Amino acid sequence: MTKPAKQSGTAAPTWRWLQTGALALVLALLSVGLSGAWWNSGGDASEPAPPARASILPEGDAITDPTALLRYALPIDNQPTRRLQKSIEDISTQLRSRRWSPVRRDIKTASVTLSTHLDDILADIPAERRPEAEAALADIRTALIALGDAAEVKDKEQIWTQRRIILNRLDVVEEAMVQGFPFEIPAVYANLPRLKGRAVVDVETTQGTLTIVVDGYNAPITAGNFVDLVDRGFYDGLPVIRSDDFVVQTGDPVGPEDGFIDPETGTYRAVPLEVRARGDAEPLYGITFEEAGLYLDPPVLPFSSFGAVALARPNAEPDGGSSQFFFFKYDSELTPPGFNVMDGRYAVFGYVVDGSEILSALTTDDKVLSARTVSGLENLVRPTA
Repeated sequence: MTKPAKQSGTAAPTWRWLQTGALALVLALLSVGLSGAWWNSGGDASEPAPPARASILPEGDAITDPTALLRYALPIDNQPTRRLQKSIEDISTQLRSRRWSPVRRDIKTASVTLSTHLDDILADIPAERRPEAEAALADIRTALIALGDAAEVKDKEQIWTQRRIILNRLDVVEEAMVQGFPFEIPAVYANLPRLKGRAVVDVETTQGTLTIVVDGYNAPITAGNFVDLVDRGFYDGLPVIRSDDFVVQTGDPVGPEDGFIDPETGTYRAVPLEVRARGDAEPLYGITFEEAGLYLDPPVLPFSSFGAVALARPNAEPDGGSSQFFFFKYDSELTPPGFNVMDGRYAVFGYVVDGSEILSALTTDDKVLSARTVSGLENLVRPTA
């Protein structure tokens, strides 16, 4: 394929959010200047796919917590677990508003859900993973008691501590529910690596270390490309090529090429645009939501969180991404949740879950010292000859 044009150092256009309904959204999508001059970066048919289970996000205000987004993006559909999760996550909103009655109500809802639906929760967990799930649920039950005691005396610090314990243990339960891969990756992309699950990547920079959870359940090709390049050491030593109030971007290799040249084929690795709409069984490939007529459909992996990680690409080439990626700096005025002009136009494949202060400090004077896969490398499937 023809390699994307070389990225220049031109400044980003002025962003302006139009707030006059669906027509304004369409106009914003069409007018936002995501030119290739500064956004340039760059299937597996052998296994039968189990029945797809759509990732579910709750209705209402958009979620900005990356760990919550990752929970809702898991391919599971256990309603008691989601109800338990939502109750515990909601506590943070109520605490910030200093509303103690809703905090106690959330704790009671979570406790009742766990006690009355324990069997329903365990029913979706395979036998081989049930012991670890049962241990996690026992820890949650203990933490809920401590959470209730803390709420009675309005101990905010203890509430935050117990809330985090519960959500961490709930992660174990929900991940144990995932059985198989949720859809069949198109065979046309069998020449590309894919991540059939999740991985954790530490990116060490000159400012400190960022921890990214990479989600292959919803963007397996985009995530697989990233983890494969991390494993090759491709990003080690590469500079930050853009940093402003909107994004931090890196991944531009030294040399004449703007992306990764596969040493086995000698060709530019082009990664298709891959975005999964909420409720869809599988991602859309090679087409933006706008082009597909999905102007208001939210993606499973949205740009609603500070530190969303996405593949950069030339503006006019949905399938022109390769190695360059960017960290999105969420701005509520420029990109309000639920109407984010980036959603459906670029492929999010993960979130920064630790090191947001490091991300805020990065400038074009910084660089990536190293990138390493901490866990989940076993989920990476490379193409076979």
